[in-house]
Amino acid sequence: MTEFKNFIDGEWLATGRTFEDRNPVDNSVIGLVHEAGQAEVDAAVRAAQAALHGPWGGFTVQQRVDLLYGVADEINRRFDDFLAAEIADTGKPHSLASHVDIPRGAANFKVFADMIKNVPTESFSMETPDGGHALNYGVRTPRGVIAVVCPWNLPLLLMTWKVGPALACGNTVVVKPSEETPATATLLGEAMNKVGVPKGVYNVVHGFGPDSAGAFLTAHPGVNAITFTGETRTGEAIMKAAANGVRPVSFELGGKNAGIVFADCDFDAAVAGIARSAFENTGQVCLGTERVYVQRPIYERFVDALAVRARSLRPGRPLDEGTTFGPLISQEHRSKVLSYYEKARAEGAVVVTGGGVPDMPAGLEAGAWVEPTIWTGLPETSPVIREEIFGPCCHIAPFDTEAEVVAKANDTPYGLAATVWTRDAGVAHRMGRALDVGICWINAWFLRDLRTAFGGAKQSGIGREGGVHSLEFYTELRNVCVKL
Repeated sequence: MTEFKNFIDGEWLATGRTFEDRNPVDNSVIGLVHEAGQAEVDAAVRAAQAALHGPWGGFTVQQRVDLLYGVADEINRRFDDFLAAEIADTGKPHSLASHVDIPRGAANFKVFADMIKNVPTESFSMETPDGGHALNYGVRTPRGVIAVVCPWNLPLLLMTWKVGPALACGNTVVVKPSEETPATATLLGEAMNKVGVPKGVYNVVHGFGPDSAGAFLTAHPGVNAITFTGETRTGEAIMKAAANGVRPVSFELGGKNAGIVFADCDFDAAVAGIARSAFENTGQVCLGTERVYVQRPIYERFVDALAVRARSLRPGRPLDEGTTFGPLISQEHRSKVLSYYEKARAEGAVVVTGGGVPDMPAGLEAGAWVEPTIWTGLPETSPVIREEIFGPCCHIAPFDTEAEVVAKANDTPYGLAATVWTRDAGVAHRMGRALDVGICWINAWFLRDLRTAFGGAKQSGIGREGGVHSLEFYTELRNVCVKL
């Protein structure tokens, strides 16, 4: 039985309160997680504050860069350990975790190490009222202690997406991983110690949200900024906590993303792209597509082709050859997703494929399995079309004109992402400007240049991360004015 302890000031800390970490493939218990209380969270924040004034605070940019490269190399050296931990927590297929989660999680440290080394600040020369001159130049300084609150769908990747730039900029962090996926954040503590990251720079506290580690951390007055990825309702609670002390936040929140397919598209590429955006990681991707709009001339053909793709997915054990589809993260989340499957039926949706629970072999029947599902026939007012489900499902509706589909795609409180499929360059560029989203893919999905801005509009988030945009959040930009 594995024990996932808190990692505070470079040491492992057990508590008297534990909860189970379960494998969603078969609902078996992986291990026990030690829940951090107010005292443990306070100790983690104090350790992070002390590290800012210890050796870490005196590190040069190059010294930080070298250490972060070392962390990335250590993750890759222990690739199989991180992979096994991520698969056990999430149940996702080996092929997905080994090609996305772990390599991208490691790469985030090198990407932001290179960024901090190469991004300049501004400088200006000015004339002064007395006829002299002054020089103004910018200096980036760390914000301080960063609270990093992480989701369960891409645990290592999305955690290092925040920890990487935070440490590159000279901050310290206290990480609160999801209670569903504690393993890789905990394992990363071993990597930090191995390569010599000073004590207190990287800390991990385990627990839940309200009345637990999450609430204690985000309300802690010693935290200087908060970054969070997760659902909008939790983001609202964190924002209220951050108001005390006027602390900055960076949020990537919920989405109800549209996929738009024009009749002139590369049909096979569009089907493959929408299938991936709707069903990859069992639909548990914040950037995933749950609303699909297809231009009427190819609508019926597209529905049939996407259904073939959905039916070709093969659920099974993550390490089994041929497994292409994993379980949802938990029984609780499965209940939520299945409640939307029931709502769709109750509202008269046409269930093109799926809509229930697959028959699984002995040993897997207790897992958090659902079928990849496609609906048609629902009105735009349906909760299935309005609310984020976060499962392997999508609704497909026809459209006729560009203006019509823009209006439908934008008619949502969310604004995270969209994917558009067309061969017409004019349509592509117009859609990129017209859709109210943080990122709009044209003839692609989940294609990321990490130097570019990433974040959501409307209720899908606050702020941008990636490239220099991450540096804007994880540093204070100080102007130095020198009278010459």
